[in-house]
Amino acid sequence: MTQDPTASLLRRPSAPDPRDGAVHRLTPATAGWRYVSFSVHHLQPGQGVERVPDGQESAVIVAEGSVGVTAAGQRWSSLGSRTSVFDGPPAPVVLVQPGEAIAVTAETPATVLMAAAPTSGPGVPTRYLDPATRRVEHRGSGNTARTVHHLLPPDESAAQLILVEVYTPGGNWSSYPPHKHDTEAPPTEALLEELYWYRFAKPAQAFAFARVYTPERDLDQSLAPMDGDVVLVPRGYHPVGMPAGYDGYYLNVMAGPDRVWAFTVDPDHAWLMDWTPTTGR
Repeated sequence: MTQDPTASLLRRPSAPDPRDGAVHRLTPATAGWRYVSFSVHHLQPGQGVERVPDGQESAVIVAEGSVGVTAAGQRWSSLGSRTSVFDGPPAPVVLVQPGEAIAVTAETPATVLMAAAPTSGPGVPTRYLDPATRRVEHRGSGNTARTVHHLLPPDESAAQLILVEVYTPGGNWSSYPPHKHDTEAPPTEALLEELYWYRFAKPAQAFAFARVYTPERDLDQSLAPMDGDVVLVPRGYHPVGMPAGYDGYYLNVMAGPDRVWAFTVDPDHAWLMDWTPTTGR
């Protein structure tokens, strides 16, 4: 499915759904692509989210607060590593294999993210990804320095999903230099749909600059996401800049036909590359 280049890639949150606190519900049909589904839930204590069994690999990401999660006959209580995404540790994640129901119940006020992508096989067994075991990377230098939390990297066992948290200081750039992963051309590039969910340390007035553009410029959108917004990257290069004074966070969800992170840097800006990519399955 091809994204309409005239349709905005910026999605604003709605008011919380009283049933499950949802402020975003994105599916392949609403996003205009094939793989990634995503929802954001702001939960009060005792409020919950349930998912029926389906053919997707799913991830429960506890962005803020504490929750209990039940899936595949297992129960995890008091899952939570921080009150705010800016508190420091990576987020806890429960990776759930296809065909399993999921139930999440908030123990404190919590922000829970649900990511999913279809699989063609049984997937990998359901498991908990401990924040203490997640790799933290300091990437780039100077005005491209940022911190990366590898929640579910491509070199760790999973069927479809790749999950990453990125912290970018105000005045710096990330997802930089501009790169793309919209073509199956192994080993140099792999097709991965991607979305960005944004948060800011000063949420009332902060914003970022995000551009999504193809080499041919048949898709070329410049966007200003604010706190809680989602930006879709169906194809093309996609750099992000944080204005001075406004530290920013985003969660990346990626999925495609083959779970490999391989990308092509925009040749006009390749001279700015100051970090060494790692690839994996």
